[in-house]
Amino acid sequence: MLLFAEIIHRLIQLVVLLVIIQVILSYFVDPYNSVRRFLDRLVDPMLMPIRRLIPPVGMVDFSPLVLIIALQILDAIIGRILRSFA
Repeated sequence: MLLFAEIIHRLIQLVVLLVIIQVILSYFVDPYNSVRRFLDRLVDPMLMPIRRLIPPVGMVDFSPLVLIIALQILDAIIGRILRSFA
């Protein structure tokens, strides 16, 4: 179970990293860039439900921050549950 918990933890951290990279690239890279489009296709499906609940405030979109916090909470909960079985 510890190995499974570690794999889940690493996957969640990878998604968090992808969200951070996508946010940074959105400021500096053209939206039609292939790397940016690839990241948008990976991250946007996770951000869209949050954007429906919390629309952007002016020019600031808080959905990536909400997603990162939710993923960190999910990581902690899953980690505790799986480690309790070990």
